[in-house]
Amino acid sequence: MRNLFIVFVVCFAGVVSADDSPWSIQIETGGVWQNRNDVRIPGDIGTRFSIADTAGNGPFPFYRLEFKRALSNKTQLRFLIAPLRVSESGVPEQDILFADETFSAGQRTDFTYQFNSYRVSYRYLYINDPSWRLWLGGTAKIRDAEIRLQQGNVNASNSNVGFVPLFNLYSDYRLNDRWRFIVDLDGLVGPQGRAVDLGLKFHYDFDIHWDLGIGIRTLEGGADNEEVYSFAWLNYALVSLGYRF
Repeated sequence: MRNLFIVFVVCFAGVVSADDSPWSIQIETGGVWQNRNDVRIPGDIGTRFSIADTAGNGPFPFYRLEFKRALSNKTQLRFLIAPLRVSESGVPEQDILFADETFSAGQRTDFTYQFNSYRVSYRYLYINDPSWRLWLGGTAKIRDAEIRLQQGNVNASNSNVGFVPLFNLYSDYRLNDRWRFIVDLDGLVGPQGRAVDLGLKFHYDFDIHWDLGIGIRTLEGGADNEEVYSFAWLNYALVSLGYRF
């Protein structure tokens, strides 16, 4: 999925490329903590348990890769690759019925939580003041998720690949000639679930090309239906490096 997404970005760049439409690329990394990671599969008869309480809160390493492309002086595309995989072991305090398999209490169990995200955003510049810029738009997100448990020879998993539309907001407030404050949001709330990805960052501009960012990010959401109950709340401490060209 990630490789296909990269190929799409490269091909699309060839279609929309123009000399006066600059690119920017940014890599973000750091540590992520599980404040909440509750699961029940199937959603109607499975055992509800907490991966965070059983396997630990972290921190776990992560990275995100973002490309931005200005289509005009008012419109912009963003491509985001945001893989996330947490693999830890723990000892459950209760028997767990998960994906038609039973995992016994008191025995060491391997837990894997994967939530890879691939997104394309289109946004429009609504405010373009000298000190503040505000983009609003929409995001098309492909979710590649899997939860897996293994205990000895007992192994079960639940995976899902799906499309999620999100609202997108990006705000860039210039504090002085070097420092900027960034708000970056993808989010949507519906009757069956929700998804919120909010980043708050301070960026320091070394020159017209390079910048360094520090900040925090919170990712919260999940779904509740007969097939799956899964809600996670993840908090990130991050550092980023960006290059504009």
